[in-house]
Amino acid sequence: MKVVVDMNKCQDHGQCVFAAPDVFQLDDAGHLAYVAEPDESLRADVEDAADVCPLQAITIED
Repeated sequence: MKVVVDMNKCQDHGQCVFAAPDVFQLDDAGHLAYVAEPDESLRADVEDAADVCPLQAITIED
């Protein structure tokens, strides 16, 4: 699984951080940081994060 975030769309709302904290974080400057290839066991959390993103900036590639 590969996580792709369109950083041109992302506005650092952080909803993904709540849905999948093992994959998404906000750095010290408040900008999104994420694990591009998380463990497959985190797929459900990543899918939830993609669903709750207000700008639909997160996609999952297999």
